[in-house]
Amino acid sequence: MLAILTVIVGLAGLVVGAGAGFYARRRQDGTSLQQAEEQANRILVEAESRQKELLLKAREEELDRRNALEKEIRERRAETSRLEDRLGQREDTIEKKSESLERREERLKEREADLDSLREEVQRALDGRRTEIERVSAMTSEEARTLLLSEVENEIRDEASRRVREMEREAQAAGAERARKVLATAIQRYTAEVVAETTVSVVPIPSDEMKGRVIGREGRNIRAIEAATGVDVIIDDTPDAITVSAFDPVRREVARMALSSLVQDGRIHPTRIEESVAKAQREVEATMREAAEEAAAEAGVLNLHPEVLKVFGRLRYRTSYGQNVMRHSIETGHIAAMIAREIGADMEVARAGGFLHDLGKAVDHEVEGTHAMIGAEIARRFNVKEAVAHCIEAHHEEVEPSSVEAVIVMMADAISGGRPGARRESLENYIKRLETLENIAKQYQGVEAAFAIQAGREVRIIVKPEQVDDLEAMRIARDVSQEIESTMEYPGQIKVTVVRETRATEIAR
Repeated sequence: MLAILTVIVGLAGLVVGAGAGFYARRRQDGTSLQQAEEQANRILVEAESRQKELLLKAREEELDRRNALEKEIRERRAETSRLEDRLGQREDTIEKKSESLERREERLKEREADLDSLREEVQRALDGRRTEIERVSAMTSEEARTLLLSEVENEIRDEASRRVREMEREAQAAGAERARKVLATAIQRYTAEVVAETTVSVVPIPSDEMKGRVIGREGRNIRAIEAATGVDVIIDDTPDAITVSAFDPVRREVARMALSSLVQDGRIHPTRIEESVAKAQREVEATMREAAEEAAAEAGVLNLHPEVLKVFGRLRYRTSYGQNVMRHSIETGHIAAMIAREIGADMEVARAGGFLHDLGKAVDHEVEGTHAMIGAEIARRFNVKEAVAHCIEAHHEEVEPSSVEAVIVMMADAISGGRPGARRESLENYIKRLETLENIAKQYQGVEAAFAIQAGREVRIIVKPEQVDDLEAMRIARDVSQEIESTMEYPGQIKVTVVRETRATEIAR
């Protein structure tokens, strides 16, 4: 409605403006007043007609809106009426349910009263039976409860033991399968020499007459050799041979080469001895440097600092249980790299860690500390990667391994040292190790006998079945294995097997 009035007012303004303009133009153009009046009358007639049309249209629109609004109101009233009817029905339903619930509550109260009376009767009956059972069994309720709990505890312990064994078997089967696959893949790809005998430094001589010349007048030559090389020269009844003994393998090799040169030359005196020893030292150092470079190239470990190679070269003359440490290092590097490839670890770090893990053995008799910590210190001093240095210091668990590559180096070291034919030990040490294994097993209560078999790689323990149950047998096996790990040093691994057997024997007559 307001819009229509606004239009009408606009039209009226337009008419007035038009009239004013007309009159102005009439004055300017000199048109007649009569023509202007006629035109103004026409405009007024058109404006009134337009106004009536607009008013009529506005009234029609207002009527339509009113009808629509009345229709909507009627629909809403009808919907409201339907909702009121539904609410009324719901109220009736709720009232009926409430009455039903009240009746149920009353019945429940009656049943609770009946149950209370039944509980009292049952309790009286139980008290009577308990008294009768205590009288017949000559046991109080506390004693019976203790006996029952003990039986239940034994059953639960047996069930727990069975479940523990099942879980251990499942875990061992899954882990062993994966470990066998990885280790077999790594081992089958590498072949190495088998140690047959301990390396010794023996200098051959053409005849026993040469022994006297080596000793010299009043022993001056042999003293000069020992002073220049730092070794012990042993001249005994062994035919055509002189033995060189020293803890330092490099010194022993220098002495062997110097003595061989002196024996071949035939001129043996203190001055000649000093010259031969100096020449032998230069040759040994050159040999060690070349051996270290060749070993690094063979293992695939490149860009090592020259000083690291110089120290590593001394491992050429170092042995452990008869196994050459340089060859062992090369082998460990190869195995570590292959295991790293199989499980997706860093091959280069594992290879370098395995190659340098025994670096400290070259100088462990000269520097305080274990060879693992000494080797890691040397590696860090000459800017070897920290990850590689950590593999070196952690390969005997003196430092907790914090990377998978460090664990791989530990495994590769054990594989290289524990494989058949890798190492050897003296008969005395072998017998002592077997006796130690058997003594560790025999100290546990319930053990009847213990036997170290398979060259000390397995301990078979026989227990008394009347004193040791299945769960205790598992505990003995675990405790014995842990004590062996903490108190003994041995290559490879040792299997602990506990045998519990019950035999029933009768004689038919």
